[in-house]
Amino acid sequence: MTLDQLPPLRETLAEHDLLAKKSFGQHFLLDLNITRKIARLAEVGEGDHVIEVGPGPGGLTRALLETGAKVTAVEADPRFAPLLEELSVASGGALTLRLEDALKTNEAEVAAGAPAHIVSNLPYNVGTPLLIKWLTGAFTPASMTLMFQKEVADRIAAEPGSDAYGRLSVIAQATSHTAVVMDVPARAFTPPPKVASAVARLTPREGRPSPERLDALQRVTAAAFGQRRKMLRSSLKVLGGAELCEAAGIAPEARAETIDIPGFLALADALRRR
Repeated sequence: MTLDQLPPLRETLAEHDLLAKKSFGQHFLLDLNITRKIARLAEVGEGDHVIEVGPGPGGLTRALLETGAKVTAVEADPRFAPLLEELSVASGGALTLRLEDALKTNEAEVAAGAPAHIVSNLPYNVGTPLLIKWLTGAFTPASMTLMFQKEVADRIAAEPGSDAYGRLSVIAQATSHTAVVMDVPARAFTPPPKVASAVARLTPREGRPSPERLDALQRVTAAAFGQRRKMLRSSLKVLGGAELCEAAGIAPEARAETIDIPGFLALADALRRR
């Protein structure tokens, strides 16, 4: 059996008597029109290596394999192993399955020194921690095309001064070019979640901050947005307060939500100098 001979996903799920598990944050995306659009937005194709987290029954996986990419699927729920192994056979071995917790996956080992893209309909309960891991860890993806709850996707691309702008916005935009590229309504999923979803695309910036600079940035943003309504001289008091702000050329009376990415990087540099 080849990819184009596979039965519809709903039939496959019914045959294996599989339902989404709330504890895994699972919502299945079974519409191949949507999954194929996500694969196109990811700009992957023949010869590319894709890491997919949380493939579930393999809806997005099928669309990625159709592009000619090689896919490593990381799945924590062993119930889906038979479905994904069938998909691997149908793809001629282009799909490799790793049954493990993605938060513990060594992506550099998976990529084996070559560029790799991450494309995923992320489980809602681990989406943000996984993104922070990929933005700040030792492994830098060639690109990331990721589905989140819409409010999380909006935070990734939010601009200073907006309600959505926060710590995730700063870390994402300091390391990557970011954009929300697709909205996905709740009715597209089985079962439908209570919120809308969106796909965010991130590509690495040239001159990406060093690990030491990123560590300082995480400390500054955690403190600043931990008390986002306070002036920086108060919210950053534990890191140096007004003195730190002045060393970075930032007004101590400013609030976190008004500081742009260069401003936060200046605060991170000032913290490192201290």
